[in-house]
Amino acid sequence: MARKNRTWMGAALVAVMAGLGSGCVAAAAAGAGAGGGIYFTSRGVGSQVNGSVDEVAARAQSVLASEGVAITDTKTEASGDKRVFQGKKNDLDVSVELERQGPTATKAEVSARKNLVEWDKDYAQKVMDRIVKGG
Repeated sequence: MARKNRTWMGAALVAVMAGLGSGCVAAAAAGAGAGGGIYFTSRGVGSQVNGSVDEVAARAQSVLASEGVAITDTKTEASGDKRVFQGKKNDLDVSVELERQGPTATKAEVSARKNLVEWDKDYAQKVMDRIVKGG
């Protein structure tokens, strides 16, 4: 009898886990419709953003300025197809990395580091949401 209960409990656990997984997929799909598919990375968030690198870079700089992030370093590589903006806001080191994916698409990643091992993904997502929405 105990064995049947364990088997049933195991099957129930698998069903619940499968349901949770599909819920995460649904949440990710909802986010994708809202802004081109914002996804989490190990340090922050990323997204495919509509617009050329020049357009997205202008939006990113505007968002960083309005958020009070003081840009401390900028890098441009591959004839402008890759750009990086780094800055400080209070105790956060904020970074926005852009890379051309096509004539009207740019891959963007935002991270906000608190210290060597801690990242503020909520703040990174806030910045990315504003970049995706255009300010």
